[in-house]
Amino acid sequence: MKKPTVDEVLQQGIYGAMETKPDERRKYLGTLRERIIVALKKNQVAETEIYPQIEQLMKENSKAHLFLNGNMSYEDLSKYVKIATKQKIEHTIVTNKEHDSEIGLVLAMDHAIDKEEIYITKKIAVQEEAKKSKGFFAKLFNR
Repeated sequence: MKKPTVDEVLQQGIYGAMETKPDERRKYLGTLRERIIVALKKNQVAETEIYPQIEQLMKENSKAHLFLNGNMSYEDLSKYVKIATKQKIEHTIVTNKEHDSEIGLVLAMDHAIDKEEIYITKKIAVQEEAKKSKGFFAKLFNR
């Protein structure tokens, strides 16, 4: 490993440590696109109902990390913080004064997973909720 030059040390002192893909990190609340399991836009996070897919993905990925946009009100974020706490998933509220991302929530791993589609477009009822109690005739006719 080569020793840093005086110029490199001065640059890091002035501008901070160099990081890979700073624009991408600002957009995705401090993480890289290749690590993201799922992301929600700010208007989706602000909705009163939670997205059941997020809770399901938290259950399936217990080693994931939840990033929340600190430029949003805590009331909007708190429902997802509660789910993360319940699932024992670490969470971070990211506030960037220079850049306000349109992303409100990111569930990501600490390594690359390269998931093609990371955005949720619709709320879909989770399988467990879909199996509601059947009526008498439905049981009788196996429907």
